Formats: sequence, structure tokens, C-alpha cells
Amino acid sequence: MLLSCGDALVDFLPVTAVDGRDALVPVVGGSCLNIAVGMARLGAVAGFVGGISTDLFGRMVAGHAEASGVDLRFATRSDHQTTLAFVRHVGGEPQYAFYDAHTASRSWTYRHDAIPFGQIDAVHVGSTTLVDSTGAAETLAMVRDARGAATVSFDPNCRPDLVKDKARYLERMEAFAAAADIVRMSDVDFEFLYGDGDHAAKAKALLAAGAGLVVVTRGSRGAQAWHKRAGTVDVAAPQVDVADTVGAGDSFQAALLFALQAIGRIGPASLAHASADELRRVLSFAATCAAFTCSRPGADPPWRAELGADVLKGLLGQV
Repeated sequence: MLLSCGDALVDFLPVTAVDGRDALVPVVGGSCLNIAVGMARLGAVAGFVGGISTDLFGRMVAGHAEASGVDLRFATRSDHQTTLAFVRHVGGEPQYAFYDAHTASRSWTYRHDAIPFGQIDAVHVGSTTLVDSTGAAETLAMVRDARGAATVSFDPNCRPDLVKDKARYLERMEAFAAAADIVRMSDVDFEFLYGDGDHAAKAKALLAAGAGLVVVTRGSRGAQAWHKRAGTVDVAAPQVDVADTVGAGDSFQAALLFALQAIGRIGPASLAHASADELRRVLSFAATCAAFTCSRPGADPPWRAELGADVLKGLLGQV
């Protein structure tokens, strides 16, 4: 199983009403839930770890996850409210206003021995639940239990509007990066955390600290990855008519983990021996899945059948 741990919420996305006025439509989201959905839709045995409300929106979240094949056995249901996020686009990038006080996601706590990590290939963490010190501590406790048994994947998926103390937040993100086998972030996240720093220099520092793979996604400019054995690998982004970019990074992350599992490189030891060609195929597959999501509104990752046989054959090196 592949697990994703973190936020599950409802996004209110901007649309134009039939009378021409601005309107909002509720869509199930949350970076970590999106990743679980994306992995399940690609055919992985995938589960979600985190808090899901029993309220109206929480029932929407659970229904959406289960309809996509996500296993919710490790999720915690509660009567706390669902996190709500209101989205608008500024300069081509989505910006968010979160309503997240005392919510089911924020109130989630980790129970030791609740997850059989020996049966888990990878566990992914990141996003808004790591902004709060309590949520970050609970998640880090889970990561420490998982390490050595399951591959740990981390994407900070920064939300600057939620960050009140950037120095402490950066310390938290560095702690998660240091504990992860796979680190991925967007170039926007990198700039928020490290300014105009050198992607390659930071990636090499993370590899030296123990990461097996570091990836920076760059929107329409594709993705770049660093690996001790394979070196630097670049892939282009497929050209599509963009509806919006909401959830594109989540689709990339889901496809990255699915693809590494599909070619037998998900474990830390096997990942260490990945070749440049294997990583290029994995990253190209992930970029294709992200492009599918960009071609339609909202965080709507592709189903396996939508990709076509050639895309999957390309991942497996059969074309």
C-alpha cells in the first residue's frame, strides 16, 4: 500500500455564473487527499491518513475518496468541522484563504502502532497540516515510526498565508526534509523557503543528508531531479490547454510514487540503484499526469484508463 497523510478539505473554486457574476463551486481537495486519490486512480493500493469530519463537507470528502478507490481505514472521523479553502488565481498561480481553526484535519492525532508500516511501501506527508506545530509534531512522530520500514516522501506544499513565524516554519520543513527519502517541491515553494537559492546546491545537500531523490517541479518548464547515482535528470512538461493549475503538483506527486512502485524502485535501497533512464521515465510519467490535471478545472487527477496504453508502456520501458 501507498499512504498519504495530511489535509483533506473542500476548495471553493472560482467560476462564472450563467448571469456573468463571479461564483464559487465546492470541490473536494487537500493536497494529501489529492495524492491518495491520484495514486488510487492510477491503480495503486492507496490509503489516506488524517482527520475527516462527519459533517456535510466531510461526507463529501469521504465519498469522493472512496469513489476513487482510496482506503480510509487509517483515517480518523470526528465531528470537528471540515477545513474550507477559498481559491482565486493571481498571476496564474492559485492563492488560498483557509478556514481551518479546530477542524478535523487540524485535530488529527497519531496513534502509535495504528499503521502496520511493514505492509506499507511508502508514506507521503506535507502541506497545511505541517504549518501548525501540533500537527507537525504528530506527523513527525508517525514519520519516525515509518522510517526503516516504509519509504518516506515529503512535499512542503507551502501556504504562505498560513505561516505566522517563517523561521520556525522553515525549521519544521527542514526537519521533515531531513527525515525523508524522497523530497519534492515546486519552484514556488523553493523560493518561499530559500529565496533565489540554487536548486542544485540544495538538492545535493539533501542527498548528502540521506535523501534518495530530490525533485523540483517548475510548472510549464518541466521538472528536474537529483540522484546520487543517476545525477541530474530533466524532463519537459507536455503542452496542454490549461484550465487551471490547482492540484497539478499533487498529481505529479501521486504519479511519482506510483511510477517508482511500478518499476520496483520505491524502497530506499532499490531507489538508490535507479538509473537515469528509469528516473527520466518516472518523471515524464508524472509530468504527463500533472498535465492531465491542468487541462481540467480543480484537483482532478487522471484515471489509469485516461492515460492510454502507450503512456504506461513508456513508464515500464516497453516502447
